[in-house]
Amino acid sequence: MLELSGIIILGILAQWVAWKFKIPAILPLILIGLLVGPIATLYTDDHTKLIQPIWNGKEGLFPGESLFYFVSLAISVILFEGGLTLRRNEILNVGPVILKLITIAVVVTFFGAGLAAHFIFDLSWPISFLFSSLIIVTGPTVITPILRNIPLKKDVSTVLKWEGILIDPVGALIAVLVFEFISVGESRAYTVTALIEFAKIVLFGLTFGFTFAHGLAFAIKKNIIPHYLLNVFTLAAVLGVFVLSDAFAHESGLLSVVIMGMVLGNMNLPNLEELLYFKESMSVLLISILFILLAANINIEDLELVYNWKALLLFAVVVFIVRPLGVFLSSMGSGLKTNEKLFISWVGPRGIVAAGIASLFGLKLDKIGEIGAEYITPLVFMIVLGTVLLNATTARIFAKLVGVFLKKSEGTLIIGASKISRLIAVYLKNNNRHVVLIDSNRENVKKAKNLGLEAIEGNIYSDQLKDNIELNDIGYLMALTGNSDINKYAIDKFKNQFGEHGSYRLVTSEEMNDPENNPEAGLFSHTDDYYRLMELTEKYPGILEIKIKDRTHYETLINMTKEDENIIPLFIRDNANKIQIIPSYSDEVKNIAEGSYLAYLGKPIDIEVVD
Repeated sequence: MLELSGIIILGILAQWVAWKFKIPAILPLILIGLLVGPIATLYTDDHTKLIQPIWNGKEGLFPGESLFYFVSLAISVILFEGGLTLRRNEILNVGPVILKLITIAVVVTFFGAGLAAHFIFDLSWPISFLFSSLIIVTGPTVITPILRNIPLKKDVSTVLKWEGILIDPVGALIAVLVFEFISVGESRAYTVTALIEFAKIVLFGLTFGFTFAHGLAFAIKKNIIPHYLLNVFTLAAVLGVFVLSDAFAHESGLLSVVIMGMVLGNMNLPNLEELLYFKESMSVLLISILFILLAANINIEDLELVYNWKALLLFAVVVFIVRPLGVFLSSMGSGLKTNEKLFISWVGPRGIVAAGIASLFGLKLDKIGEIGAEYITPLVFMIVLGTVLLNATTARIFAKLVGVFLKKSEGTLIIGASKISRLIAVYLKNNNRHVVLIDSNRENVKKAKNLGLEAIEGNIYSDQLKDNIELNDIGYLMALTGNSDINKYAIDKFKNQFGEHGSYRLVTSEEMNDPENNPEAGLFSHTDDYYRLMELTEKYPGILEIKIKDRTHYETLINMTKEDENIIPLFIRDNANKIQIIPSYSDEVKNIAEGSYLAYLGKPIDIEVVD
């Protein structure tokens, strides 16, 4: 009981440490597992592990094959979640570089790392290529914490983010197929019988995954499953498909759940977000338990296998030769600059899928006596820990060194995607400002995307925005919804992360009628709230500009906007397209460069009258 509760407590503590220090959770999880597992034998009085997850004996937390079964089921859940994130339209939209990274770079890693493992450690070809297939994946769970607080060009962060998301199920699928090819047939000769067994695994994996995905989707669409049971029912369905597929074709279960997730992820399900939240609860707990157990299950003898110069050489080949080669081949002819390619080459931490499947396959192959199988788990764990440590400690420094670190975050995040928000976003985008809108209204988000804007359907009360890598160049925050409580909440929650250069919100109706209560974060005008902006947008659906001669001229224009309810000032733009947001305290605008323009909403200003 003490050990089981200790694993859960230590796992959640590791997740908290990862969140607090903005590092991948896999790092403290594996380190804790090693400390209470193999390393504990060096400091305990009886030279035993503090946590003993023996699976091939009569003692321990998981006697017999219990650990083997738990790892299999946990990995099936993790791979299902990975499949859910693989969207067909995202593959088409993210660009040729990312498509090549999950094709060309995968081939380079598969053969490059496989050759290195074979010649450096003298492993058999099957084991060498199983190792290389396991380290193909990077994964968003390790990429996101590393890049979240590094301001990068949007193209660079996008490539790294989507590579991690898309390559997870792709790499897992390749690893599963390689493992199945190794495990079929006792003779290990690739005979017709072995190929038939391999074909059965692929056939049943594809069939069960595709069929049960459509069955679950039908049940969801027809409301056969009550909302409060959706997550746990999905969990039961995933585990059921895994076990059933495995019963028909041994070792086909992992392939089934990957396919099931991929099919469901590409369906128009009304509650797909509920299935994705499934990850945030069950997967976090499973991952926390799983990796402490897996690391603790490693023996000190396994660590000694990679405690030598060969492991260091293999790590260097994978990180400094194979990864850059794959990236540079994949980005040939693209718009990425050399320094951007270098940074993408540097950031390639391996993650949870690699470590989890490596342990699972290592256990299975060692059980059937595959020569060299004992190397799989420690070698993959070495690559995982090494790459996570390397990137977590050096990514920011390397970004500055190669010149991809943004010295100033000029992007703008707009809360709300209504008509006025879209109008403002188009103006900012046309003036070379990265702008992102977020709204919980699907129709508003759709309209924004139809205008070529970057828009996110989401809820600001969740942590979705904080985890979004592509927002790491945001320095301005504007809350433009019709709900004053949401506007205030957005400023309070996100001003430190996204409001480096300014956080603004629209004034409320009460504040508008009380000039003395003009908020510090007020936006555009203290006499115009959301409804005034929307009303004027309907009458004058466009943002106009007028050239400013000097400070006096600016003050004259602002006074005119205060007197005319059909004009609302928005921005000041100089000749270099640098944009200043006009706050409700309009006299706070100090620096007005010669030749600047006042951008405003409303009727055209009579230039002769102003002059």
